[in-house]
Amino acid sequence: MSTTLLAARRALLDEEKRLTRLRDEVAAKRRALPPVRVEKPYAFDTPVGRQTLAQLFEGRSQILVYHFMYGPEMADPCRSCSFWADGFDHVAPHLAARDVTFTAISRAPLETLQACSARFGWSFPWVSSAPSEFNRDFGVTFDGSEEQPAYNFGTINHGGGEAPGASAFLLDDDGAVYHTYSTYARGLDALNPAYAWLDLAPRGRDEEGLPWSMAWLRHRDRYGDD
Repeated sequence: MSTTLLAARRALLDEEKRLTRLRDEVAAKRRALPPVRVEKPYAFDTPVGRQTLAQLFEGRSQILVYHFMYGPEMADPCRSCSFWADGFDHVAPHLAARDVTFTAISRAPLETLQACSARFGWSFPWVSSAPSEFNRDFGVTFDGSEEQPAYNFGTINHGGGEAPGASAFLLDDDGAVYHTYSTYARGLDALNPAYAWLDLAPRGRDEEGLPWSMAWLRHRDRYGDD
């Protein structure tokens, strides 16, 4: 490595270390947010039958939820959520070792979600929130009648339909469930390993000049179709 490149890389390393420390600080503030008790008796269709939110924890004290954009009226799952989901498999056992359950949740019927999992070879847990208002209450389903921006804590006018997100919940010893955190939009970037790798590539995500940032994206089994 040349002296010039080494100096530039060390300067960048200092910035990367600052970013790492800032990320740790933000994570601590995230964990310090006040939990909010979930009062509604949400119901979900799962492979083992109708379950409550507390039952989705599967005996653990924490659950992480990915709000997957797949509504009952959609012929295909969201391409961007499928892009994220391609990185979900095999994560659950590692999370379980830290007392955390993982599941994806969508409004599409359970049989639709199961068929989609079979199509892509996914094995992560995925349940349907069709029986309840879970998606709407946690800011990822909109009917288009919202007069003010409603997505991403009121910062984005979504317009209607499904939106992506991730949420965290805690189950206490008395069986009460608490909502501790949610993130949406670019807040989900950190959950996508393919984007993390692309950020290391010489051209990065290489999305400049596209009609929108993810215009290049296809379902994994449809690259080359057009």
